[in-house]
Amino acid sequence: ICYCELYLFTMSEQRICNLLGMAQRAGRIASGDFAVTKAVEGKKARLLLVAKDASEETRKRYRQLAAKAKIELFYLGDRELLGHCIGKDFRAVAAVLDAGFANAIAKHCRSDSDTGVD
Repeated sequence: ICYCELYLFTMSEQRICNLLGMAQRAGRIASGDFAVTKAVEGKKARLLLVAKDASEETRKRYRQLAAKAKIELFYLGDRELLGHCIGKDFRAVAAVLDAGFANAIAKHCRSDSDTGVD
């Protein structure tokens, strides 16, 4: 059984995961607290993705960072899924650094009611 089949429930989530994987291979993803904060504050982040099972404090912090930087934030899967999509261990937060990837991912996030928009 494919790992993705166990954790991805919608076609949009599958596409988002594929896009995140491509962006990671292209070096256009920052993940983890320090790297994402640095990317947002350095105005390099184009989109934020936060795991739905991240702590309330983490979700609040990134909502504030996203609002301050005027970038979109979406909630996606859990920490295990977010990490899996970018070929890493558990990740609570990731930033997309490329406008093209960010637009494509945001489009799929908007079409999937389960990703939650902020």
